[in-house]
Amino acid sequence: MSIIKVSAKSRTASVAGAIAGVIREHGKAEVQAIGAGAVNQAIKAVAIANGYLEEEGTSIVCVPEFVDIEIDSHERTALRMQVIPRHSV
Repeated sequence: MSIIKVSAKSRTASVAGAIAGVIREHGKAEVQAIGAGAVNQAIKAVAIANGYLEEEGTSIVCVPEFVDIEIDSHERTALRMQVIPRHSV
């Protein structure tokens, strides 16, 4: 399972569909964002994905954490969210 990477320009509905699809297939999803705009889009996408999955009887929760990653030989801090069905908490 790969990490769903979100940018400030990401379409929230597309990211939400990806989150919902990965949760259906793998039981959890990881979403990563760097920067305020990207985090905003990621959180909105998680909320939309929750709506998609609630129609099927699944509610989700989001567990955020900070991670250090390397991009072009520079260390950056990203927000990574584990998105899992509510019953898994």
